Amino acid sequence: MKRIFSAILTLVASAALAPAVHAQCTNATLTGNYGFTFSGFLAPGHSTKGDEKPFTGAGLSTADGAGNLSATYSASSNGVISTNNLYTAVYTVNSDCTGSMTSTDGGANFTFVIVSNGAEILAVDIDAGQTWTLDLKKL
Repeated sequence: MKRIFSAILTLVASAALAPAVHAQCTNATLTGNYGFTFSGFLAPGHSTKGDEKPFTGAGLSTADGAGNLSATYSASSNGVISTNNLYTAVYTVNSDCTGSMTSTDGGANFTFVIVSNGAEILAVDIDAGQTWTLDLKKL
């Protein structure tokens, strides 16, 4: 019995000390429909003098697995509502599950991390004067 316990303990310890296997992501990791929300502040003219405007919204996006994303969303910018807004972008996913999304229509650009094997994407706007985050969840 002592031998069996010792062998099991050795296996458990070896597994715990083994290097972690990191997820390997590609553009194909982002495939399908994602619901999303975003919020933060817009700073017209990149101002930092207190005239930042709150910005929030939600929508639906589709990633094709080949680096193209399109979305439709509704937003509120300082209380002014807009609906049926369109957004298109190209994205690049790195093997460590980080990536970037570049707008093809003059919209926001993001850096992101993919979590839960593509079930969720956490992103932050990287444009000057913008301070907002984006959270996409796979449907």
